[in-house]
Amino acid sequence: MESSSASSTMDSSSSSSPSVHQLLGGGIVADVILWRKQNITVGILLATLAAWLVFGISGYMLMSLVSNVLLLSVSILFVWAKSAQLLNRPPPPIPKLHLSEERISEVAVLFHSWVNAVLSAFHNIALGKDPNLFYKVASCLLLISIVGSWMDFHTLGYASIVILLTVPVLFEKYKDNIDRYVMLAHIKLHLYERVYAECFCKAKCWILENLKEC
Repeated sequence: MESSSASSTMDSSSSSSPSVHQLLGGGIVADVILWRKQNITVGILLATLAAWLVFGISGYMLMSLVSNVLLLSVSILFVWAKSAQLLNRPPPPIPKLHLSEERISEVAVLFHSWVNAVLSAFHNIALGKDPNLFYKVASCLLLISIVGSWMDFHTLGYASIVILLTVPVLFEKYKDNIDRYVMLAHIKLHLYERVYAECFCKAKCWILENLKEC
């Protein structure tokens, strides 16, 4: 009876739970993470591997690379524009770069709301108003500290991208098996808790009886 109820519970939970694509937002980001746009996903992985080889293995600095690329681009465009003036050729086809005030206002509003949310959470934690949030933040910071002691920031960033592009698609592929094992582990944990509670009660009663006899 217990196994049948457990299997029915697993079936109902698996049927009612949202899909991985829905949990990731259901947009183009979810499609990329779940390899539904394989060209973009493979491109991101190759770019991540190339960046790790350039910055992690060779020791090349990001600021130096950006400066050299910008210097090369500006030099090429400058020489192209001057040559076009001398040879009566059209200038480089560069669009006019401009940010509208509406777009800047939207970004400022989003940044403002995000900063206020972070400050509000910090205020609640500092005053002890939200213990659950404190435990979550402390656990995350401790995990980041432990992982940061194992690897540098660049390797951590590249490893995070690789994990983000591999773990969700594997979870989606083997979701039924993972849900089954998680549910079985949850049931066994409850059984162990029940056995522990019974043993604790027996030990407590035995200690009280011995104390009364003394």
